[in-house]
Amino acid sequence: MVGIIMFGAALMMLVIGYPVAFTFGSVSIFFGILAAIVELAPDLTTMYVVEEFLSMFSMMPFRIYSIMNNTILMAVPLFIFMGIVLQKSDLAERLLEAMGTLFGKVRGGVAVSTVLVGTLLAASTGVVGASVVAMGVISLPVMLKYGYSKRLATGTICAAGTLGQIIPPSIVLIILGDVFQQPVGDLFQAALKPGLILVVCYIAFILIWAFFDKTVAPPMPPQTGSKIGNLRRAFFAIIPPLTLIIMVLGSIFAGIATPTESAAVGSVGAMALAALYRKLSWKIVEEASLETVKITAMVFAILIGATAFSMVFVYSGADYIVEETLTNLPGQKWTFLILSMLAIMVLGFFIDFIEISYIVVPILLPIAEIIGINPLWYAILIAMNLQTSFLTPPFGFSLFYLKGVCPPDVRTVDLYRGVIPFIVIQILVLISIVIFPGFYGFT
Repeated sequence: MVGIIMFGAALMMLVIGYPVAFTFGSVSIFFGILAAIVELAPDLTTMYVVEEFLSMFSMMPFRIYSIMNNTILMAVPLFIFMGIVLQKSDLAERLLEAMGTLFGKVRGGVAVSTVLVGTLLAASTGVVGASVVAMGVISLPVMLKYGYSKRLATGTICAAGTLGQIIPPSIVLIILGDVFQQPVGDLFQAALKPGLILVVCYIAFILIWAFFDKTVAPPMPPQTGSKIGNLRRAFFAIIPPLTLIIMVLGSIFAGIATPTESAAVGSVGAMALAALYRKLSWKIVEEASLETVKITAMVFAILIGATAFSMVFVYSGADYIVEETLTNLPGQKWTFLILSMLAIMVLGFFIDFIEISYIVVPILLPIAEIIGINPLWYAILIAMNLQTSFLTPPFGFSLFYLKGVCPPDVRTVDLYRGVIPFIVIQILVLISIVIFPGFYGFT
């Protein structure tokens, strides 16, 4: 039971706000010593406990070396750098202006534009925080100015900003590719259809709500300038990022480049796009590089801590307890799917997707393999589930990002109420992937 107690202690420390990497490291050391004591009882001496503890962690240097040489994870800093450079080149502002020109006259048109821009940002940057903040700064004041409901405006921005978690190139999918030992390109292809269906559902919901409630999302006044001129500006704002998306994802899907190689191409393409917009400077490259190092260091620190955690968890035999319990459930496959999805969703209320990916998923994955669940299908279910964690109160990161740039009259309760319909849509799409895997291309 040492491993089970260790898992609960780690979750408790994360909930109260203790740093993630330090949580896994400190909990692993403490419970590693405790596991060694339990293993050696009643023949306890300090020397034997130390020897057992060192034996438990003897493979740790090799695990760390393996992590540092993992070519799949090399794509993480490259895609992060690509996203930050594009965010600093005012890509979101240009896309929102272009989409506003095309859809502003429609009821709910600005909200629809926000979803479409969120889709393009997801496929080109994949940085949730940057997308939510950019759209919150640019799109939210426009929607509030023209009488949009605070609930619809804030919910749309939060939901659109999180699309980068399921629409490739997604950091979540890269991490899950490493955990599942599945080709990242296959995960990207598998996630594309569910991600686009989610976008369609968002847009349909906004248009239906605006149609039945005429006050929630009124149309914008007619745009100044000629129609042809506005369309031309919109066209030239959309084509450059769309070209970059096709270069990055197209090279992966066509088998021309690996995700790591396409991420490198994307980073160069992002700088070329910034130069095209006359935003490229040494300061932007330096800031993007420093931010990339910070985020990447956080991810790898968590991964090393999670590796130590999993070694103690396996040593204690807790993995066998979990495996035996879940494989003996009635209705094995479906009961396991329902319970695992519920567990990930509940944990998503309190902890980040990286911790769930490296701590919870490795516990569930061997059981899924025993039951015979398609790993690609299961990975997409988890990715869709993890995306929901960015919206769920009280610790949904998108809510925090948007609240930081909201006007004072937009209350936190407006954000919470605004995201609820979009959370329901995500859950419904998740259920549809479970019930109709063949429709999404899974066997």
